[in-house]
Amino acid sequence: MTEEFELTAAEIYTLNKASLAEALVDHVAGLDRPHAKLIVETFFELVAEHLEKGDTVKIPGLGNFSVRDKVARPGRNLKTGETVTITERRVVTFHPSGTLNSRVTTNLIAGGED
Repeated sequence: MTEEFELTAAEIYTLNKASLAEALVDHVAGLDRPHAKLIVETFFELVAEHLEKGDTVKIPGLGNFSVRDKVARPGRNLKTGETVTITERRVVTFHPSGTLNSRVTTNLIAGGED
C-alpha cells in the first residue's frame, strides 16, 4: 500500500542567504551581521567557482554537489506535439551524504519533527 503525501506551505522551508547569515549571528558569539553576510556570500561564491570549473564540491555531513554534462536528445513540445531537440547542457546535481540520509530516515521512522 502506498501513501501519498501532499506538501503544504508550512512544510516548505526556504533557507536563503539572509536567514543563514542571521543564524550565524544568533549562534556565533561576537559575530556581527556584516561579517556573517560576508561569510555566507564567500561560501556560495566558492561553491559556484568550483562547480563552474567542473569540480565536485563535498560538504561532509551534507552531501556532494557535482556538474554533469547532458547530451542533446529528442523531446516533444507538450503544447504542439512537435518533436524538438533538447540541446546539450551542463547541470548541477546533489547527492546527500549518508549522514544526512540517516537523519532524515531516522526522523521519518520516529515520526518526529525537529
